[in-house]
Amino acid sequence: MNNTTAVAGPFVHPALFYRDGGEYVAALTAFVREGLADGDPVAIAVPRARLELLRDALGPDGSGVRFVDMEEAGRNPGRIIPRVLRAFADAHPGRHVRIIGEPIWASRSATEYPACVQHEALINHAFAGRRVTIVCPYDTARLDPRAVADAYATHPVIIDGDRNGPSGSYAPDHIIAAYNQPLPPPRAGSVLSFDFDDELLPEARHAVVERAVALGLAPERRDDLALAVAELTTNSVVHGGGTGTVRIWAEGGHVVWEVQDRGHVTDPLAGRRPPSPDRPGGRGLLLVHTLSDLVRTHTGPGGTTTRCLLTRVPSS
Repeated sequence: MNNTTAVAGPFVHPALFYRDGGEYVAALTAFVREGLADGDPVAIAVPRARLELLRDALGPDGSGVRFVDMEEAGRNPGRIIPRVLRAFADAHPGRHVRIIGEPIWASRSATEYPACVQHEALINHAFAGRRVTIVCPYDTARLDPRAVADAYATHPVIIDGDRNGPSGSYAPDHIIAAYNQPLPPPRAGSVLSFDFDDELLPEARHAVVERAVALGLAPERRDDLALAVAELTTNSVVHGGGTGTVRIWAEGGHVVWEVQDRGHVTDPLAGRRPPSPDRPGGRGLLLVHTLSDLVRTHTGPGGTTTRCLLTRVPSS
């Protein structure tokens, strides 16, 4: 992992391709120890089993490292930038920061994957010009070949064995656009649909929460849903043409709901920046990402659909 800053700077965003646990541990512990020797703050945000593997391999050296379970903190990829990466980097202003972030693993679902790859592309905009190195490991033995191909497009630097150099197909904006696709319709079952304007906001929120309870939403998530629905529907009224439609249904182990309006989200980092203390507002989409298990968005000149998933209680 030497010379990770040789290809670009001050922000460096390499994809690390590994094939087994031995490669994974050797490369990443070297990266961590280099950072600690240089006095850099270091964070590791990877899936739970890999987290323990690195913790054990680092031994006493890990006492100065921030460990984050990415399966929990990054369950919704849309909250990784503000709640994991920026939260750590912003806590160490003026210093070079090293982070290991693994947002894509083999058990990620096809529904989650587009949000994951868009997240990887957006990291490059979120940290442009900052003294931060974020290494993203990719398990090439288990991941779909598409994920490996997309990694070349979302990372300006590729580390693959002894190879450490620029990606020949780096194009993050292409990835952001390519995965901005219309969301698939509900697979089956009944869908509650409610049209709203400014006068019907309370009724819309009540209808969605009531339906979510009937669909088996976990009790501890009902306040999350009510708050997220209030934020998105209000956003539609204020920024999306004054009206919108909210829909809700069950799909697999989730309650799925979405808001559709006539707005066009032109800022790809909307909802993924920590709130600015000197600017009011701008917290609605961030809150939706924070409260949801997954957020998918399709936006264009014709309107925006924002779809959110929350875990429901399994049927007995």
